[in-house]
Amino acid sequence: MSFRDAGPPVALIVIFGLFAVLSPQFRSLTNVQNIVDSAAVLAVVTCGITFVLMMGSIDLSAAGVMGASALTVSLLVANNRNDNDFGFLAIVAAVLLGCVFGGLSGLALVLLKVPSFMATLGVSAVGLGVATLMFAGVQPNISDTMLESWAVERFLGFSYLAWIAAACILLGWLIQRYTRLGRYAYAIGGAEEVLTLSGVKVKPYKVAVFVFAGAFYGLGGVMVTSQLGAGLVQAGNGYDFSAITAAVVGGTLLTGGRGGVLHSAVGVLLVMVLTNGLVQIGVSPYWQGGVEGVIVVAAVAAAVIPQRRRNQVVK
Repeated sequence: MSFRDAGPPVALIVIFGLFAVLSPQFRSLTNVQNIVDSAAVLAVVTCGITFVLMMGSIDLSAAGVMGASALTVSLLVANNRNDNDFGFLAIVAAVLLGCVFGGLSGLALVLLKVPSFMATLGVSAVGLGVATLMFAGVQPNISDTMLESWAVERFLGFSYLAWIAAACILLGWLIQRYTRLGRYAYAIGGAEEVLTLSGVKVKPYKVAVFVFAGAFYGLGGVMVTSQLGAGLVQAGNGYDFSAITAAVVGGTLLTGGRGGVLHSAVGVLLVMVLTNGLVQIGVSPYWQGGVEGVIVVAAVAAAVIPQRRRNQVVK
């Protein structure tokens, strides 16, 4: 691990220690559990977006995909709108829908040559439209005991959602570390031309990365539905920017080729600790969005300035 990779974990420890000194309530076990539980959905979404960022692309589809997946699962499990009760199959269907939206983003990128941020922004709008149609003006409230237990039941002090997020982080790290998909995502972000000249067909891997990310967004929509007890079009509102913030703060470059799932997981904890700590010491929640914006700009600047100096690039 290089010195720059150690920066985010050190910052996490320092910020946690600072808030622990300023607020006795912040350092309580209950509050630590709340931080971990509240970070669960963001951690899952960030896992997905990390693979896209490693390629040097941008994904803004999380909000729309999560909204569509949230409405899908809420209408397929036991609910107040219909007689469906598909249980776990409903969760699988919501995740698969996320894969479909991710595939659309990837195909728009590699076939239509649409820049990733525009392609994913369009897919997000499609997802929100689909979610609005399924919502149909009546909120579907879930009554499925299994899905409700994700946010209510606890194991070793943490909610099931937190353990699901931990499993997703582990899965993401294993794929990043031991599969071609993870290694090629790194290589595409670092030097796509070299990878292409070596005989690797890059386009299928780009699409696969977006499909993989879409699966995480779909699961994130299911997790939000478990928390709210209902399917909402706005289930993913704000998660796209928060996930990018967490990934960048953790050390995943927007230009690709550096970072990873574990880096982003540290970034998620950094963002959640900062958000929780500001509330604990009495800072208005209305400042939190501004603080996130300052953090992401500072993190990007800290990562890019050394590169500009090394390469003597001036733009």
